[in-house]
Amino acid sequence: MARVKIYSTARCPMCDKTKTLLSKWKIPYEEAKVDSDHSALREMSELTQGARTVPQIAIDGKWIGGFSELTMMHMDDELDEFIEA
Repeated sequence: MARVKIYSTARCPMCDKTKTLLSKWKIPYEEAKVDSDHSALREMSELTQGARTVPQIAIDGKWIGGFSELTMMHMDDELDEFIEA
């Protein structure tokens, strides 16, 4: 099971960009589409304390934020442990 989870929608350019970067960085992720899965929407809402924008990203069940926060973590070398060999 992937340690990174992305809450996204079907028509979200930033979600697509996030998934592309994670794939480029060889970091496996699980995706939850909140526009078609009501339980995923509830889960995202509880995790993020009501965030209404996507993408929202969780690592090991802890909410880290969105695309900008993920990029900052990458720049600070905080994602190295998630890279698949």
